[in-house]
Amino acid sequence: MGDWLYTAWKFCLDWAIRIFFWGLNLVSYLLYLADNIFVLGASFLRRLLTWIVDYLGLSTFWVELVMVFVYLAAILAIIMLAALVLMLAERKISAFIQLRHGPNRVGFWGLLQPIADMFKLLTKEDIIPRGADKLIFILAPAIVIAPTIMAYSVIPFGKGMVVTDLNLGIFYIFAITSLTTIPFLMAGWSANNKYSLLGGMRSVAQMVSYEIPLVFSLLGVVMITGSLQLSTIVEAQRGIWFIFLQPVAFVIYVIAATAECNRAPFDIHEGESELTAGVYTEYTGLKWALFMMTEYGNLVLVSAIATTMFLGGWHGPLLPGWFWFGLKTALFIFFFMWIRWTFPRVRIDQLMSFGWKILIPLSLANVLLTGLGIYLFGMKGW
Repeated sequence: MGDWLYTAWKFCLDWAIRIFFWGLNLVSYLLYLADNIFVLGASFLRRLLTWIVDYLGLSTFWVELVMVFVYLAAILAIIMLAALVLMLAERKISAFIQLRHGPNRVGFWGLLQPIADMFKLLTKEDIIPRGADKLIFILAPAIVIAPTIMAYSVIPFGKGMVVTDLNLGIFYIFAITSLTTIPFLMAGWSANNKYSLLGGMRSVAQMVSYEIPLVFSLLGVVMITGSLQLSTIVEAQRGIWFIFLQPVAFVIYVIAATAECNRAPFDIHEGESELTAGVYTEYTGLKWALFMMTEYGNLVLVSAIATTMFLGGWHGPLLPGWFWFGLKTALFIFFFMWIRWTFPRVRIDQLMSFGWKILIPLSLANVLLTGLGIYLFGMKGW
């Protein structure tokens, strides 16, 4: 009887251990699959296209061309989906802060309000002022979104989840996004409206001024890692996030990024109480929607850059890297919305003085102290 019980107990324990390790292997495989699902999907699509091209006897150039269009479609989908979701989220958050209900009529809890807004903008009359420079007036909203789309191509949304992992990634982003000032100036000048012109000039002055401390705020991170490649910067934060090593740079980045996105309290380019709607005064329908889509696309972009440079990028426990990246970016977006609906709009002179007299010297001091710290720690062999 004792031998039978011992044999049964040993048999059950053996199978329990096997099932436990099988379960661990299954969980680890599922986690790997979830973490790399987009990378594996892109790899599968590339292999499928390569097989089709080889079968048809065509050049591999067509594979790369199709993949470019696939990546472009993915980036456009992210921007358009972000615009729809964040439009509703911002209205709900502002309503919560101001003790209002917010959108609650179209769909359950107002969830279909962005769809209604989209159809409204698509069906609105496209008005062009009689005295406007029609070509430039039409081109401005079409061009303004291009730098944003191009900047997304170097953002690492997860390990290996990047369209082009440039070794000059952060430099490329600032080189591309600095071109955004031109469409705003085009829009303001071409409308033949004083409010629009003033809004365009304000936008250019603000974006040029705050781009300087924005770049300097990230220079400390680049100095620590010794690289401009975004994936390398994320890997360098495996042990500690740079928000703890560069807290001053992080604060400067948040302020400058808010100004670069032309969001309150720095939305002087629009300034309803002064300029009606500023640079957007004469735009309606789809053209106005392109400006709004660009604004929300830029909001996601600066939040993604902050996640990459200061919050460890895709690093996080257990769950897939793209999930952690999205969660950190979403928290950053919420923080920007919180700022917008908390502080009043500043005056143009206050905005420019703060940028040139406080943020730029402070960012330069941070670069100096970072260099000094790197030198001293290097002398001690740390």
